[in-house]
Amino acid sequence: MNNAVVGLFVGLLLALAAVAGGLAGFLLAVVLGAAGLVLGLNRDGTIDLGALLRSRGRG
Repeated sequence: MNNAVVGLFVGLLLALAAVAGGLAGFLLAVVLGAAGLVLGLNRDGTIDLGALLRSRGRG
């Protein structure tokens, strides 16, 4: 599945969330989608959440 198809599905799902849940449902869908994206990128190895969280404790 290429990026265009994934983008199409994401757009359709966000449109459904906006229609079914109004503004609150749309915003919740965007927040949950962003969280899923970050977790997916972490699993792919694109970003390292462990390093980000470890560096917050040091000043």
